[in-house]
Amino acid sequence: MGVFNDLFFGFHIALQPMNLLYCFLGVLVGTLVGVLPGVGPAAALSLLLPITFYVPPVSTIILLAGIAYGAMYGDPRPPSSSTFQGRPLR
Repeated sequence: MGVFNDLFFGFHIALQPMNLLYCFLGVLVGTLVGVLPGVGPAAALSLLLPITFYVPPVSTIILLAGIAYGAMYGDPRPPSSSTFQGRPLR
């Protein structure tokens, strides 16, 4: 029973509205930084780390995870813009 209580407590903390806002902002900023060519998730985290100095610790972890995932999936050249029906654009 203790495992389920701990899991419920974790979801209770992670799904608070302020933490969800930090997650959304992290993914948004991470995607915007990830679109820049040559800037990967590690560079995005190191550039945006000073933002987290005045944020509570749990929210900081959620914000940094959102930045990392947003930067990972923010591609400067999405596949839909580089090919058309399997043929490269010229």
